[in-house]
Amino acid sequence: MKWIKNIYLKNQFFYALLAIAAVFVVSFFFKSLFPIVKFGLILFILIIIIDFIVLFITNKTVYTERIYPERFSNGDFNDLKIKIQNQYGLSLNFRLIEELPIQFQKRDFEKHLRLKKGEDQTINYRLRPTQRGEYTFGNINVFVSFLGFFERRIIQQEQFNIKTYPSYLQMRQYTLLATTNQLHQMGVKRIRRIGATTEFENIKPYSRGDEYRSINWKATGKAHKLMVNQYQEEKSQPVYNIIDLGRSMRMPFNELTLLDYAINSSLVLSNVTLIKEEKAGLITFNKKVENHIVADKKNHQMQVILEALYATKTDFKETDFGRLYSYAKKKLPQRSLLFVYTNFESLDALERQIQFIKLIKKSHVLVIIMFKNTELNAYIQNKPDNVMDIYRQTIAEKINYEKELIINKLHRYGIHTIYTEPNELTVNSINKYLELKARGLF
Repeated sequence: MKWIKNIYLKNQFFYALLAIAAVFVVSFFFKSLFPIVKFGLILFILIIIIDFIVLFITNKTVYTERIYPERFSNGDFNDLKIKIQNQYGLSLNFRLIEELPIQFQKRDFEKHLRLKKGEDQTINYRLRPTQRGEYTFGNINVFVSFLGFFERRIIQQEQFNIKTYPSYLQMRQYTLLATTNQLHQMGVKRIRRIGATTEFENIKPYSRGDEYRSINWKATGKAHKLMVNQYQEEKSQPVYNIIDLGRSMRMPFNELTLLDYAINSSLVLSNVTLIKEEKAGLITFNKKVENHIVADKKNHQMQVILEALYATKTDFKETDFGRLYSYAKKKLPQRSLLFVYTNFESLDALERQIQFIKLIKKSHVLVIIMFKNTELNAYIQNKPDNVMDIYRQTIAEKINYEKELIINKLHRYGIHTIYTEPNELTVNSINKYLELKARGLF
């Protein structure tokens, strides 16, 4: 019978049997204990029968419901809920086990509850995925017990999948702040635009504080009062996030790779770009250009970028900026703002690519984004215990110094840079975008 597979004997059952057997042995020497032992055995059998009937002779058992998001946000804590309701006719003990996706490597998700008749409770918990892709949840297993000798297993929910996308929760947060001009709450700097705006908007009556050089004398003559030209920030400029899929982006930080940090930042920056009425685009490359989404500001552009970032896969080959240059020369005819997420670990690595980077810079406003090795910095701060520690710290300091030389060399060629810790990448990228926009460099 199928229900036999769902019977689980608890430790109390075996402890009780062991105790009865031990007293039976003792009663062989003390005859006066034998009637008590027989009564205890009969009582034990009755309790088992009652426990069995309460748990198994009923159609109404327990109800559970998963209240999970349609998709996960990579690198963020995602809120999940499981609702459980006791549909038995009396108070019972419940043990709930959720079979979490293999990516989390957790096999100890277990919740214990005591529910009265008809009572329901909601179990709240959080998960932080660190890989993009599909996550498969197993069954929800509910173990019900009454008197403590048996447990009945009830499988309530079948397997289902949730896709993990780049950090759309972070994107929503920045979207809200950008639309309400509150980005400074996330560390984004308030930057005053330098110089005059460049795109004509309309003609309006002069008011105190307007620049005299903006007076439109022809319109003034017709209206018989001072009229001035009003300008706004030039819009509809292409802004591309270019992500290096090479081996240098494989380095982990706080369980995410540098590539995933770049993907999350690209998603947020693309959204802020569209809010500012610029065109957002995306390019991914290593030995060749893997994906190219033409910069646009159409209504579904963010969804196109989100799906492309979700599907981004790589085998972390060597990066070739020469291919990127030749592709950009053919496919990006309009001067654009390019945010290139990469990570040069040595001067030699930069030297192999610098000629192509300089050529790209001639046609576009180029921002090279590189990552600080925070674990290396923390290691340098530790007090050395022996000569080997001193040697390793010296090597670590040399690596850090070489990174500074790389940044300085890029600056000498007039290339904008962002040198940032991975967890501060998004804020620093938005700050650089707003800075360049305020300076009218694109």
